[in-house]
Parts: sequence; structure tokens; C-alpha cells
Amino acid sequence: MKPFAPPPVFRFQPANGLEFGLLEAGPVDGPLVLCLHGFPDSALSFQPLIQGLAAEGYRAVAVAMRGYQPTSLPTDGDYSAVALARDAIALIDHLGAKQAVLVGHDWGAVATYLAAALRPDRVRGVVTAAIPHLRRFLLRPTAAQLWRSRYMLKFQWPGTESRLLAEQLRPLQALSRDWSPGLETVAALAPVWAGFAERSRLTAALSYYRALPAALLSSEIWQLVLAPTPVPACVIHGQDDGCVAAEMFAGQSHLFAAGLQEVAIAGAGHFMHLEQPQRFNAAVLDFLRQLSG
Repeated sequence: MKPFAPPPVFRFQPANGLEFGLLEAGPVDGPLVLCLHGFPDSALSFQPLIQGLAAEGYRAVAVAMRGYQPTSLPTDGDYSAVALARDAIALIDHLGAKQAVLVGHDWGAVATYLAAALRPDRVRGVVTAAIPHLRRFLLRPTAAQLWRSRYMLKFQWPGTESRLLAEQLRPLQALSRDWSPGLETVAALAPVWAGFAERSRLTAALSYYRALPAALLSSEIWQLVLAPTPVPACVIHGQDDGCVAAEMFAGQSHLFAAGLQEVAIAGAGHFMHLEQPQRFNAAVLDFLRQLSG
């Protein structure tokens, strides 16, 4: 019989100098699964997953990433990818677990890869969604992928926030529709648009991209990016993803030293966890069962 799983509860958790907003479900003594969202998204998108995980006896926690509502804004303005990874490791510590499985989508996937590279002793396994291994993504992008990623350049301009707010975030909403053509992203991501109406939160989200140029000049991040992922991994992508195309996920098995399970979800785009939640949840649970087996 599966354990009783009450609805997720919201709370705050201090870690790595911030106050993180968390959605938590499942037994406190269950194996920890930490879910990290991407852009533009929120911890609420993982609610179906953490409820499903809780029903299987896992302690499932969805995190509002640094700078995203209601998590606090970092006073030092650090939105580097390594800072995101250190947030994940710190949360494992402060949640009282020796290890966790990390489930990351988009920027959450970036944090997941780097956290596993930083502290493989604390990361039991990883599930990444919509992002291939970072070495594959950064060193072997196709010409089509470079074109898809041009939005990152647009986000570098300081006046971007003013323009987006003046247009009531419609350009971001259009971008999200391009990434997941089959999803009504305006409605599905309503909490995100509400949060971005606060300028400081929008700036925080864009700052993940603005931190990239400096990060890519750092030897530390390249050491982490170039190394094969040292823990068991499952990589999920939507076959209709307009942000990171399906061809970017080919030929990367050699970058996963402890094994790779690959899942392509038909009829889904970038936000496959919202478009096909049952299929996404089943893939995550199947991977977790294999880890436990």
C-alpha cells in the first residue's frame, strides 16, 4: 500500500544566505527529491510531480529559484550558474539530507548538472529536462540552435525590463508559445507573469542570462562543464521544443559516466512537464525506481 500523501505545503527555508520559498510534499524521512525550475517558470509547475512523488514515499521539494518570487533577492546580485548549483547543495544540507536526487528543468537543469559535478557525494542522481549535457550544448551547437538561442543576446540589454513591462510581458509570452506551441503558456504560466510584473523579479530572471558572459570566462565553470556527469542521469526532452531542438540531445551518452537514460516525449515542447505531466512524472518515477533497484 502506498503511503498517504497530503497536499503540498508552502514554507520558507534559509540556505546559502537566502530565504527560499518551497513547496514540499511527502514524508520528512523519505528520500529527498529536489526540483529546480527554469525560465520563465515557477516552483508551482512541479506541483503534479511532487504530489506523485509523495504518493510513492519520497520527500519531494520544489524550489523557487534565487530571485524568483517569493525567494529573496541576493544582496550581492550573484545569479551565476555556479551560485545556482551551490543553492541546491545548500538546500540538501539545510533539509537535513545526506543526498538528494535533483530534477531540473531549463535553468534548473543547468544548476543540476553543475551541482552533480561540484558535489557528486551529495547528489544521488539527476533528471534534467529540456537541456542536454552542458558540454554538448556549449561546444557543439548547431546553426539552427544558435539561431534559437538569440533571445539570450537580447536579454543582455539593460533596457529590456522597461520594454517588456511597457508591453505587458507580451514578448516573453510569445517566446514561451514558440517554445511550446501546443501549450497555452499565458494561462499555464500565469504565476510567472504575475511575479514578473514586479520589476526586481523580472531583472532577477534576466540576470541569469546576464551572468553568462562572465561565467564563461571562468576556469571553474569550464572544469565543471567539460567533465562527464559523474552520477546516474535521466535526460528528458520534448520532441517539439522550439527552444532547444531535438537534435541537440543526440550523441551525448559518452558525457554521462554513470549511465544515461534518455526520454523523448512526443507532442510536447519546452515545458513538457506542463504539457505531458503524466508522461513526465512516469519518466521521473521510472528513473527513481531504477536508482533504488
